[in-house]
Amino acid sequence: MTDRAAGPRSPETAPGSVFRRTSGRLTGIDAARGVALIAIMCVHLLPAAYPSTGRPTLTWIFFPGDSPALFALLAGTGLALTSGGRRPVRGRALTAARAGVAVRAVLLLVLGLSIGYLMPPEPPAYNILIYFAAFFLLTLPFIGLAPRTLFVLSGVFLLVGPLLVHLVDDALPQFSSLNPTAGTVLSEPAAVFWQLLLTGTYPALPYMAYLLAGVAIGRLNLRSLRIQVRLLVAGAALAATTKLVSWHVLHSADVYTTLLYSIPSLTREQLDNLLVYGSGGLPDSSLWWLVLTTPDINTPFSVAWSLGVSLAVVGACLLLARKFEAWLVPLAAVGAMTLTLYYAHLVFLSFEFFYDHRVLWTVVNLVLAVLFALAWERAFGQGPVEMLMNAVVRPVRRAVLGRESPR
Repeated sequence: MTDRAAGPRSPETAPGSVFRRTSGRLTGIDAARGVALIAIMCVHLLPAAYPSTGRPTLTWIFFPGDSPALFALLAGTGLALTSGGRRPVRGRALTAARAGVAVRAVLLLVLGLSIGYLMPPEPPAYNILIYFAAFFLLTLPFIGLAPRTLFVLSGVFLLVGPLLVHLVDDALPQFSSLNPTAGTVLSEPAAVFWQLLLTGTYPALPYMAYLLAGVAIGRLNLRSLRIQVRLLVAGAALAATTKLVSWHVLHSADVYTTLLYSIPSLTREQLDNLLVYGSGGLPDSSLWWLVLTTPDINTPFSVAWSLGVSLAVVGACLLLARKFEAWLVPLAAVGAMTLTLYYAHLVFLSFEFFYDHRVLWTVVNLVLAVLFALAWERAFGQGPVEMLMNAVVRPVRRAVLGRESPR
């Protein structure tokens, strides 16, 4: 959910310009951001199951878990683009880029904590902005690394992060608010700290797998057909392999029965629901729980699945933009200001009047998001929140660069 690097405006983002995309902007990346935002809005607004049967809806089948992962991966890509893209900056320029990222993290934390004051105790959505603040700060040491190293480190976090979540969760202080405020941070700083890293809805250590993979992608030639095809194929292969291995271990190796009897009170219906919908936290009765790919449970398999899906979506959007760029303009306009639209979406959710007409309010949210994005980008370029954030970040980067020698 990061914005493009600060600097002179390109023709497509100049105030008053006709909305069109030139060689200075990757429509496919913006379109992928748009996909992530629309997916997460649908998950928040539409029901997860049909009331009459209890079976999962199409929204729950296609969107949950993967949309936050796609957000995180594209945030990493944005960090790479703000620090040189294929030619990462070095020296003072790299320090300036890191300073800008750190300021963005602080601003995201402020925005996220402000949402906590609006949300009720049983919120309709869990705010990811405070977690992005942690994501950005943890990514700072890795920004200058090469793509191959970043992919390897992404794999390390994919394995180690989920293991830490499930092995040390009970030993850590538990948080009291799903959407913390500034008051929560002051009253229980340790709990909020571990909430952001390991115990929360979007724990930073497992999510670093997405962030670092995203930074690696941003260091590649994303206009290359070969790279775009590789992203699609590699992502699809990773997702398919993960799902097949998980299913084979769960059913062919009879792990399903092991899990069923690992908790005396667990019924077959409860286990089946957990396999589809997940839960607030997996049981610790067996390490075999870690082979599940259920959304939002942060196991190595679920992270690998969502990473594969995210890579495939980015590759597909980049490929589609080669031939159908004009058709992707509305989606890319939404993706160019995801921070603004996501924040507005959370404010809307906080009023909680959409429950009786979920489909209607979903359509209203999506239509208004597209219309606003198209109109605003045509008139002003960057989204309003992105514009304010860059207004704060840009002087910081310039101040760091200002001490660089003329050479």
